[in-house]
Amino acid sequence: VTVSREPSGKYFASLLFCSENQAAKKRPAEKFIGIDFAMQGMCVFSTGERAEYPMFYRNTEKKIAWEQRKLSRCVKGSRNYLRQRHRVALCHEKIRNQRKDFLHKLSRGIADRYDVAAVEDINMKAMSRCMHFGKSVLDNSYGKFREMLEYKLRRQGKRLVKVDRFFPSSKKCCKCGAVKKELKLSERIYICPCGNRMDRDLNAAINIREEARRMLCA
Repeated sequence: VTVSREPSGKYFASLLFCSENQAAKKRPAEKFIGIDFAMQGMCVFSTGERAEYPMFYRNTEKKIAWEQRKLSRCVKGSRNYLRQRHRVALCHEKIRNQRKDFLHKLSRGIADRYDVAAVEDINMKAMSRCMHFGKSVLDNSYGKFREMLEYKLRRQGKRLVKVDRFFPSSKKCCKCGAVKKELKLSERIYICPCGNRMDRDLNAAINIREEARRMLCA
C-alpha cells in the first residue's frame, strides 16, 4: 500500500496486488481510426470529428493568477497564508481532475468503437519547447491521452499503432497521394492540384489512418 497526500490535504491509498493475466485475445483489425494532434481542440479524427478539449487551464488561468497574487501578499506561515495556499492547491486539483475525467471518457469511447487507433509518434515536450506553445500543448495533455488509449485498447485485445513522426501526414494528399514540398503552419486548408480541398488536420488524420492500415497489412 502506498499512501500519498495531495497539496490540498487529501489522502489517497494505492493498492498493488498480483492476479492472473486476463488480457483479452487479439481481435481482427476491422475498424480503423486516425488521430492527428491539433493545437485547437487537442486532436482531429479521420471521421471528421474533433475532440473539442475545453482548455481547462487556459479558462481558469486568470483565477489562479489572482489567487496566487493574494497568496504572495500573505505573511508566510500565518493562518491566512496556509488558508490561501490551500485555495490555490484546490484550483490546480480541480483542473487536473477535470482534465483526467475528459481524457478517460474520450479514450474509453474510442477504445469501445474501434479495433485500431493510429497516432503520430511525436514528442510533446519537444514540441512545446521548440514551437513556443508550452501552455497550450501541455494543457491538453495529448501525451497522457495516448497512454490512456493504448492501455484501454490493449485490455480489449485491440491495438494502438504509432506512425513515424517523419511521415508526411500533413503534406500528403489523402486523395491522390501527392506530397507538397512545403506547407506553412499558417495554412489551415489543404489544397491539392487534383481538386482536393479540406481541413489540414483532417487530411493528416486520414493519412495517418491509411498508413497504419498499410503497416499492419505489411
